[in-house]
Parts: sequence; structure tokens; C-alpha cells
Amino acid sequence: MLSRAGRQERPARLCTIELVPLVPPYIEALRPYEAGRTIESVRSQYGFTKIAKLASNENPLGPSPKALEALRRSIGELNLYPNGGLDLRAVLAGEFDLKIDNVIAGSGSEGIMSNIIRTFLGDQDEVLTTEGAFIGFQVLARSRGVKYRTVPYRDWHYDLPALAAAINPNTKIIYLANPNNPTGTIFSKHQFDEFYRHVPERVLIILDEAYFEYAKDNPRYPDSMHYRYDNVITLRTFSKIYGLAGIRIGYGFAHEELIRNLLKVKLPFEPSTPAQAAGIGALSDKEFLHRSLELNARGLRYLAEGLAGAGLDVVPSEANFLMAILPSEQEVNRIFEELLSQGVIVRPLKAFGLPHCLRVSTGTDEDNQRCVEAFRRSYAASTGATRTS
Repeated sequence: MLSRAGRQERPARLCTIELVPLVPPYIEALRPYEAGRTIESVRSQYGFTKIAKLASNENPLGPSPKALEALRRSIGELNLYPNGGLDLRAVLAGEFDLKIDNVIAGSGSEGIMSNIIRTFLGDQDEVLTTEGAFIGFQVLARSRGVKYRTVPYRDWHYDLPALAAAINPNTKIIYLANPNNPTGTIFSKHQFDEFYRHVPERVLIILDEAYFEYAKDNPRYPDSMHYRYDNVITLRTFSKIYGLAGIRIGYGFAHEELIRNLLKVKLPFEPSTPAQAAGIGALSDKEFLHRSLELNARGLRYLAEGLAGAGLDVVPSEANFLMAILPSEQEVNRIFEELLSQGVIVRPLKAFGLPHCLRVSTGTDEDNQRCVEAFRRSYAASTGATRTS
């Protein structure tokens, strides 16, 4: 019926019932993933024409040229549905000497990570990882409403013995990122071997190797392709060294039974046709890979020396970024804003659970120089003033 004001009134209830909230409390309590500041937002705020964006671990060389060429060729097929990554899966199987049944492709490694969470976690299961883990995984795991447990870092590395000791009958997924985001540290072959001895077969290990290409030549690094265990899923991406973050393409390796069940859950036409084509093109671009590694190695050295010289405590990294430890969250916020005012974007890590830390990605030589100079003006000057006051 209509009220006097002309509004439709709800009919009176015949009985009183308990209303169930539409949104589960574990979703209501979540904070969505918050990306770093964009170039456009900083340009609008400060008016710079040139900005050094060193916040999101992107490739400063841009996309692989062969990926762009393959992407352009695929545009004429946008009227057709994608084939679910079948072509990329076949190429990856050949590249890594696997069966296609051991490979999955998706919208970035996070897309596959989301499917893992949906496929394998039950209501009573628990997730185990380090504190301050990759924020994308934190959000995805907590969105399932299961218990999320962590152990502290040991000297900014995964404490694998502590993780092994924390496994209980409800532990279902252990998340390990190697190299780790945001610390840039790795665990070694020996450390992983020892850890794996304590992991029951019923526990699924996610080995997130988004930064694999940067660390693979380190003899201490345990390339998970040498650990083809039935309960290990390897995740990798084209977002980092191949410069394809904007198109969302990643892949995973696992036992065929795990892949078979993941394929039941993933979106049927994921990844997109252009994304798949770009990924296949990028894999063939060895020259671009080499240039990217050279630039990154040079950038890591320069940033590590420059930031340490400015007085910051810097964690040695095997990825394409560095983590700096500051005295407090307030100091992080102050430095972050001062760097923005000089046209340099870095990443505060409060959302990761590390409010006193900043992450700095490697950039071009020019970007790296600009970043170090900005830190010298903003941090070294303030600490010098504190010491002399």
C-alpha cells in the first residue's frame, strides 16, 4: 500500500524472524586491497611532468616488445571467446618439460591464488604463513572466513622451522613466497628441504614465485620445478620481469589432480585472448629478459648503497625492490609524503602489517638517482638534524 507521502510501505510481518546479515562478518571486517599511488594522482597533486613510480615492483622498461607484437596480432580475434589459456599451457608445458595437465593459466598469479583458496579450503581448515605476508594473499585467504595464522619473521626471512612447528591437524594451506614480497629475501634449498620433511601430505604448499626470474641464478635458490611434489603448487607471473602487469596473466604448475580440480573452479574463458597471446610472446623474448635483469641488478646495487648511505636500514633483496626499515610509522608517513612532493612514489607497508617499513622498486637509472637524492634530502637531513640537536 502507499503511505500518505506516496511511498510504498512494506507489509507488516506475520511473525518475527531473526534476520541473517547479507554480508558475512569476515567479509565485513576485511579491508580491500589498496594499490599504491598512481602517476596520474601525483601529477595532479604536484604538477610534475616526470614522476619516478617506484611503488609497485613494475618493469621500468615497459612491456616485452615481442609480447606487444603478439598482442596486436590477437586483436582481430576479439569477437571469439578465449580458449581458457590452452595455447599458453601448451607452450609452458614444452618450456618446462611437463604435461599440459600439470599447467594452469589465469588472470595473474593472484587469479590462480584465488581459485586455490576457493577450491581447497573448507570451513574448518586453517591457513598458515608469515606475518606481513604479501597483502594480496592476506586479503584472499581472509575472505574465506577460515582461521589465518602467522609466525614472525626471523631477520626478515621466513622462519621455516617455526612454521613447521606451527602445523596442526587443521592446517590446510601454507603460503610461502620466494623471493618474498615485501622483504625481498629468499629461503635456501637446504632450508626448504628440511621444512618439507615436517609437512604432512594433506597440507597444500603454495610456492609463490612471482619474482622467480630475478633469483633463479642464485645457487642457493630452490627453483620449485625441482620440487614436483604432489602437494606443492608453484605460481608465477608475467607481471614483473616481462612488464605485463596491466594485462593480468600468470600461470601455475602442480600435480594433475590439483590442476584438474582448479580447472573446475576457474572462470571458463580466463585468461583473455590478448593476455594469453602477450604471455606466449613474452616467453620467447630472451633479449628483453636479459636487459631487464641487467637493469634490475644495477638498480638494486645503486639503491641499496644510496639508501644505506642516507642512513636507512635496508634489507638485502633478491627481487626487484628493497625494503627499508624506519624508526616508526610516523616517520614512514613523513618520508612518503616528502618523496611524493619531489615526484617519487614509494610504498608504505602498513597494509602488509609492517607500518614502520617502506618498499622501493627498482626503476630506470634516472629514476633510481632521483629516488636516492630525494631520500638524502628527506631522511638523511632529518636524522642529521636530530643527531646535532
